[in-house]
Parts: sequence; structure tokens; C-alpha cells
Amino acid sequence: MDLGVTLYVKNSAEAVDFYIDAFGMTLGYNVQNSDGSFLHAELQKEGRTIFAVSENGEEGMGKLMLAARQPITSCGVNLDNDEELRHAYDLLCTGGHVLRELGPLPWSPCSADVVDQYGVCWYLFVSQHRPD
Repeated sequence: MDLGVTLYVKNSAEAVDFYIDAFGMTLGYNVQNSDGSFLHAELQKEGRTIFAVSENGEEGMGKLMLAARQPITSCGVNLDNDEELRHAYDLLCTGGHVLRELGPLPWSPCSADVVDQYGVCWYLFVSQHRPD
């Protein structure tokens, strides 16, 4: 089973470029609205769709997520190394806020929780092992 995730954000065209840069992704299958925003944009890494982005004309939800100190949903991204994690972290923090600073957890030498400028919560980590 695969879990499909779509991020509904305001300014989807800008967000697509932002996530491509943050996570080293490429734009896959996509359908644009007449205004250039995305009805659906699949973002891929190494040929595999990781998540999709779609336009949300409602700004209120993103503002609620930006104000939240503990959002109810988080997108977990297991990055390949600390360098990739720090690049994503630095970009995602811009215009957003940090829920948990970069640091270790029992199962990860480096991880963080961030809400980005679009109101999306991210759990970034580099896996190492699972505790016994």
C-alpha cells in the first residue's frame, strides 16, 4: 500500500518551486489552472512521486497551521544525510517557525520539526536505527 499525500496551499506555483529546491525534487505529472496555479502537481525524487501540491484559495487554514504550536498532522521526510536535512531545514524555516530545533532523537542522529511558510508541518530526520 502507498499513502498519497497532497498539500493544499495558497500560491501553489511558488510552493512547487520552493519544495523542489528544499528537497531536491523534480516536477512530475501536473495540471495547471488557467491562472498558472496547480490543480495537481506531483513532486518526485529519483522517479518516484513523494507528494502532490494543489492550490487552495482559502488562506485561513495555512494561517492556523502557522500559529499552531503542535499541528495535528506532520509530513515525515527521511533524508539521506545531514547535509540534505540542513538544506531543507534552512529553507523551510524561512517565513515559517520551528517547533523543535535540530537535534538527536533515540532513532535519529539529526531531526527537527518545522512549519513552513505555507502552513505545512514537516518532521525532518535522518534515520539511524530504531531503539530496542
